[in-house]
Amino acid sequence: MAMIARRVLLSVWLMVMAAFGAARADNGSALPNFARIVSANHAAVVNISSTEVVKGAATAPGFGFGAPGRPDNPLNRFFHNLPPQSQTMPRHFVTKSLGSGFIIASDGYILTCAHVINHAKQVIVKLANDHDYVARVVGLDTKSDVALLKIQAAHLPIVKIGRASRLAVGDWVLAIGAPFGFENSATAGIVSAVGRNLPGSDYVPFIQTDVPINPGNSGGPLFNTQGQVVGINSQIYSRTGGFMGLSFAIPINLAMHISHELQARGRVQWGWLGVTIQDVTRKLAASFGLRKPYGALVSEVLPNGPAAHSPLKPGDVIVRFDGHPITRSSDLPPLVGLSPVGVPARLRIVRDGHPEMLSVVVGALPETMPASYVRTPHKPRNGASLGLALRDLTAHQKRELGVTKGVFVEGVSRGPGEKAGIAPGDVILSLAGRSVGTVSAFMSVLRGIPAHRPVPLLIHRDGSSLFLALTK
Repeated sequence: MAMIARRVLLSVWLMVMAAFGAARADNGSALPNFARIVSANHAAVVNISSTEVVKGAATAPGFGFGAPGRPDNPLNRFFHNLPPQSQTMPRHFVTKSLGSGFIIASDGYILTCAHVINHAKQVIVKLANDHDYVARVVGLDTKSDVALLKIQAAHLPIVKIGRASRLAVGDWVLAIGAPFGFENSATAGIVSAVGRNLPGSDYVPFIQTDVPINPGNSGGPLFNTQGQVVGINSQIYSRTGGFMGLSFAIPINLAMHISHELQARGRVQWGWLGVTIQDVTRKLAASFGLRKPYGALVSEVLPNGPAAHSPLKPGDVIVRFDGHPITRSSDLPPLVGLSPVGVPARLRIVRDGHPEMLSVVVGALPETMPASYVRTPHKPRNGASLGLALRDLTAHQKRELGVTKGVFVEGVSRGPGEKAGIAPGDVILSLAGRSVGTVSAFMSVLRGIPAHRPVPLLIHRDGSSLFLALTK
């Protein structure tokens, strides 16, 4: 019995040691304990509440989480079956939303997300010591989702600012905020990806994490294991309105740049090249003479934009911008956006398979862009070369489509054109780098293209230009 007991104890000891060893990093350090970071920084994290006057009838109280029916209200699922109350509720009502922020200067400057306080009638900042202040909105920028607030206070605790560029996938990170109004809640996770591009946020290379983030966390700080802020928690991807393992933070270096701009002039002046870009696929890389797919492919140079006054042209692949490598097309907009307006930027491009250097003076991003043309569907006819039904464009149709040249695609059937991604309603602008203004010109260029080798095909679709790789 004694022998059996010793064996049992030995087995338990071995399991404990194995579990302890598995819980240690490769460098021998234990898993992080965030208690010290929370203790040192919780006083610099604030709770933000804002009130907004909303037009329209309410259906039920929002309990401080925003108006029912709005995307930011996590209680919507409890109210969607209630009868309408438009006859008893006012048509103008005040909603209250909650968020977080953090103090970056001891005299009362606070960073948060723009969507937390945008359109707010009043912004209230509550400190960890329960002191409340009415905040002044110094400025906000919706493109980056960054806002700067100011409260009348002094000698406030502040956070330490780190460098988001030093983050690596797998690093531990900590968030402090007020999810659903529960103040100074701490949650932790790891960095899932860096430089993540999200729809509608081209100028922000988001930090993706699996830190549990919920409504109310927005605007709060994301810390590294050194207790430095590396990001502002901004968005989540969710099908339920709650955390599902995908959280996104604004890099702190970008947020600090925005805050300086807002403090200096009350707005942000973003850089702009005036080009449309796309990713380089494997087939496109082969068609442009690249050894591998990388860079940002210029599919269109907008008229009267900064690049229109430079040597840059459609078909160029931008592989470096002011010394920074461009691996994906999403790498370019954040670099351009932070570039000083009116100053030339050096671009390394690949044109016709050969590297070149050129200069483009960065312009200021317009407040509003021209509306894109929305094409009208056309019934395809049977035809033609490559499985495409093509026809010439009249002068009226060119004006209507917003092009000066090109061949209209009426229909697409099975064949190389369909495999390339050509769709009815597209306008073919060039083939293998040569402009085509008529069907006969297109067929002439096509005859000179070798079979089984991809060539670039430039089309106009939905008001913008796009390269496809066509193999005959």
